[in-house]
Amino acid sequence: MSQATLLEEVVHWSPETCRQEVTAVLPKLISMHHNTNSWEEHINVLQIIVNMFLPHLPLVELEEECFSKVLPKVEVMFTGFLEEISKQIGGLSSQNAELQAFLRNILQMMVQILEVLSTCVRHMCTFEEAVSLDSIRSLPSCVLKVLKDTFQHCKDSEVMYSGRLSLVGDRLQGLFKEAYSLQKGLMELLEKINMEKIASKEEISDLVTVIHSLLDICSVISTLDIALHANTWKFIIKQSVKYQSAVEEHLRHTDITSSLCEVLLKSVHSSLELAEQVHQTGLQEMGKCAEYKLFQKTTKMSRFFANTLVHYIKEFKPFLSKLCSHFYQLCLQILSKFPPSLAAPSVPLNLGEELSAAVLVPMDAVLTQLLPMRAFAECVLAPAQKCSPELALSQCLLLVDVLGKLYSQPEETLRLWFNGSQFSEETPRLSIFEAVFLSFRHCPLERVVPVRVPGVMLNGQAQGKVSLHQHVCVHLCGCIAALPAQHFPPLEHSLLGAVLQSDTQTALLATDVWCFLARYGTAELCLHHILLVAHLMKSCPYEGFQQIHLGLLLRRLLFLMTPSHQMEFAKRFPPSEEDNLCVWSLILLRSLCSEVRVCVERDVLNRAQSALATWQATGYRLGGMYTLSKALECVLMVVRGEPLQAERLSSVLKITHQLWSRMCASQVQAHPSLQRTLRPLLSISAILIKNIEPHAIVQAFSCLSGLNLQKCPDDLILAALEYLASMGKVFVPSDIQSQVLPRLSALFSSVLAHDSWLIHQHALEAFAIFAEVTNHEEVISQSLISEETKNKVVNFLSKVITPQEAESVYVERLRAEVIKMERHTERLEAEEKISVHTPEEEPCSKRPRQETSRDEEYERYLQTAESALKALQAIEASSPDSSPPQWVTNRLQGLQTLITQISTPTTVHKP
Repeated sequence: MSQATLLEEVVHWSPETCRQEVTAVLPKLISMHHNTNSWEEHINVLQIIVNMFLPHLPLVELEEECFSKVLPKVEVMFTGFLEEISKQIGGLSSQNAELQAFLRNILQMMVQILEVLSTCVRHMCTFEEAVSLDSIRSLPSCVLKVLKDTFQHCKDSEVMYSGRLSLVGDRLQGLFKEAYSLQKGLMELLEKINMEKIASKEEISDLVTVIHSLLDICSVISTLDIALHANTWKFIIKQSVKYQSAVEEHLRHTDITSSLCEVLLKSVHSSLELAEQVHQTGLQEMGKCAEYKLFQKTTKMSRFFANTLVHYIKEFKPFLSKLCSHFYQLCLQILSKFPPSLAAPSVPLNLGEELSAAVLVPMDAVLTQLLPMRAFAECVLAPAQKCSPELALSQCLLLVDVLGKLYSQPEETLRLWFNGSQFSEETPRLSIFEAVFLSFRHCPLERVVPVRVPGVMLNGQAQGKVSLHQHVCVHLCGCIAALPAQHFPPLEHSLLGAVLQSDTQTALLATDVWCFLARYGTAELCLHHILLVAHLMKSCPYEGFQQIHLGLLLRRLLFLMTPSHQMEFAKRFPPSEEDNLCVWSLILLRSLCSEVRVCVERDVLNRAQSALATWQATGYRLGGMYTLSKALECVLMVVRGEPLQAERLSSVLKITHQLWSRMCASQVQAHPSLQRTLRPLLSISAILIKNIEPHAIVQAFSCLSGLNLQKCPDDLILAALEYLASMGKVFVPSDIQSQVLPRLSALFSSVLAHDSWLIHQHALEAFAIFAEVTNHEEVISQSLISEETKNKVVNFLSKVITPQEAESVYVERLRAEVIKMERHTERLEAEEKISVHTPEEEPCSKRPRQETSRDEEYERYLQTAESALKALQAIEASSPDSSPPQWVTNRLQGLQTLITQISTPTTVHKP
């Protein structure tokens, strides 16, 4: 019987005939399927096999008798269809009807193949007995290969068919629809399969292959259909967990989790884009907006992927150590998409909250799952890590979240996060306290804007927005309150390191936390910390940022000391000793009890008088200015306290008048040591201006008017502004008005036109203070010599608000300023590392030249000669069979004669 006759006959058989003839006819049909070259005949034979004979094969024979023989050919045929389309697609057009019909026919045959495979899958679902994966091995592999190729073709169709997509669009739509149905049926079939507890290696391998194939399909369909994409992922995770013990060592965990992180991030990004589109359409039409409905679907997908990630991490945590960097970056990226991040897109508040609840809550659970993992801690706490500016705030907020979760963790996890790396063989990591301070430092823009973060909810109070500083400070203090005692050393180490770095705001944060620690601890702990800080201040460079930050901390801690401990501190660091002056110059006297304050004031003034007397006794040399300036800063600290008694006020005024008599503008301009002395002298004079003698006022203005303020340090100019503002409190005597008032107006005019915006702002404030109380109104008009300066002063006094910048312009300007500030702090730290504590005093007098010791000269030249002779000896030893050249021998004999002459004593005869 010919093939054509067989086919014509078979198509008319009844089901009973097919059942009786299956053993005899099926092999012939399969052979016909393999040998024919006609695509249409292939499809016809395949449909006959599946529709008429497949139902009559027992389950145990399906794979061996049918699937393994037919389905490989189906794969080849389907691939051939795709290759043919790729070859012919270039000529497709509405005018080429023949090619159009040809390609549509190919697409229709592809649909028929998918229908045949769907029939196979549906047939397998009809068996009542359990179906093993081994009994249908060829079916899932064939179906998954065809599905991936189909979805990829549909995904590429817009580019592949270009503007001709409408010519075959209906066939492509049918192709996708049939593929969708086929995959859904395959997953239903695979869910019915129940692998035995002891599955064979082949079954495990087949299941793993199925999971990985579906994972590959996920990457293709992610942009084609939301529901199919979600259901595929759901199946992957469900099967992975169902047969966890069998497949966990074989799964490509890196690919699965990386893909899951990627689709989650893409889904969040898509939701935000849709939210922006909704915002642009207007809130009134939100309920009717198609974008809003799509936003809801995408948000639901985001929640699904986030929860799926939580579930997968929970089940396969031991296999995910290498992926912790992915999880860490995912957390940062997700946090950067939401407020208060400056990189977060602008979306309606209700949509942002909806998406935030869908994503951030599961991500919080992800973080909880990752906390015990050493690899994750090493990623988060890496010492050299510096995120991009867009992720800096996310890193800081993530670390704060970690702080809030650690109190419920076991001791092993606490050591992992609190102690940092302990041994050289460990991967270096910071303690979480160090990491928090470092991340806070890396958020200068967010501190300047400033961003607002949800505060801690308290009983009876609504949750409000707080600054980043307050947010970090509150959570650090909360962590300290629950911190076990054994973890205090790394905390103290981190606090000290934060205080000693160059960023002042980070040092302020550390100071706030340190003060909480001092209040939370015992009085003895507070005393211990203060003594430590004072010793460190004495070892820091004079006026360096480290000493200033430590001084700020000391000033705060002194308020927390008991009176007895304050007295002990004053006895350990008496102001009467010169090396303790740097400690007392940075404190506030009101922090001390009355008994200690009286003693400190007395010692400070005595030390200042002694320093001044010593300077006078040495002929007013510049070398003595270093001690005098430090003593004068301590006097300023005393003057800024409570009103002085008459005796001590007289002592301060005496020192002040004597110093003004020695201030010369040309010398101050040239010598930094005199500038450091003039700065506290101006501030003291400003506070005591009503008690300053007229001649000292004249001398002060003579000195200030002779300075080039544009070239003076900023701190000196600020002190000068303080002094100028104080002049409004006094009436200048008529006999010195001609020497003071013109200079006063000239100085105001100069500083109001200063190039620095900071100096200009302080100049406006000082001028306003002066103008408000002065009796010399002519100085006001004489100071405003230019119309521009006059307008600025009038606007300032009238509190005119300058036009506000657009938010984007404002942030960009701040970003540029922040970059400059970061460079400045980095330069300060670089200079601090190489600097040596050398006060800028008058150069030491030259020492007389010291002659080199004759013994040292002998030793140096003899060592040189000895080394050279040993080198010659080594050359001769390397060639024992050959003697040195004659000229070498002659030179050695000459050297021998020279040695003899040197070693023989000679008598020097006088002429």
